[in-house]
Amino acid sequence: MEIIGRGFLAAHLRSIERDRHPRTTVLAAGVSCASDTSVAQFRREADLLRETAARCREAGRRLVFFSTASSGMYAGSGGAGREDEAVVPQTPYGRHKRDLEEELAASGADHVILRLSHVVGPGQPAHQLLPTLIAQLATGHVTLHRGAARDLIGIDDLVHLVDLLLPRCGPRTTVNVASGAAVPVERIVDHLQARLGLPAERSYVQVRGAHTVDTGRLRRLVPEADLLGFGPDYYRAVLDRYVLPAAHAGLAAQK
Repeated sequence: MEIIGRGFLAAHLRSIERDRHPRTTVLAAGVSCASDTSVAQFRREADLLRETAARCREAGRRLVFFSTASSGMYAGSGGAGREDEAVVPQTPYGRHKRDLEEELAASGADHVILRLSHVVGPGQPAHQLLPTLIAQLATGHVTLHRGAARDLIGIDDLVHLVDLLLPRCGPRTTVNVASGAAVPVERIVDHLQARLGLPAERSYVQVRGAHTVDTGRLRRLVPEADLLGFGPDYYRAVLDRYVLPAAHAGLAAQK
């Protein structure tokens, strides 16, 4: 398996043995932040996708592209969050990912599109949700999006699912890769505060953040997903496993 990229996802995906998925190229070098609306960043990812899709088409390789299952993709669709439903992206990031999905579908390259929820684990960029929340809590004030919910998935579980998915996906398949349990952001902050002992004043911004992500296709392709503990309290295990040890270490270093 060829992996393109040097960031958070690419680093963890390299734990999969290289010979596990021959003639497969994984593009893990895209825009990683939903709040990054830089035209230059969008253009860079689009150019890289076009170049890689053309190379894969010519070489007869399958291309794996990471899209998003966030509210930016699904919140405006009014459906069940299934991969076969039309989507109405609500953010520049969501529209960018949807446009790249469509461009890949028209490229003629064999491909798999994986729409990821919020991935959590060691080495994730500081601008992503959990590092941002912890940094705010450390200041004594946190700003939350009222009504927003986030589906968290641990990086090790994601890598395991990708490893199992790839040999089972048919050509030109799109799959939501998520826990299937979106959690109000307030509950995530409650858990962080309880574990870290950090009091903080909260302020709220009203946003349109509610959305549904259907994981039926994922579970049909990978029944082993049922063994990962997905459910209403899965987010607690993810926070305890990945986020809190790093947060405790960071706070201790500041003292």
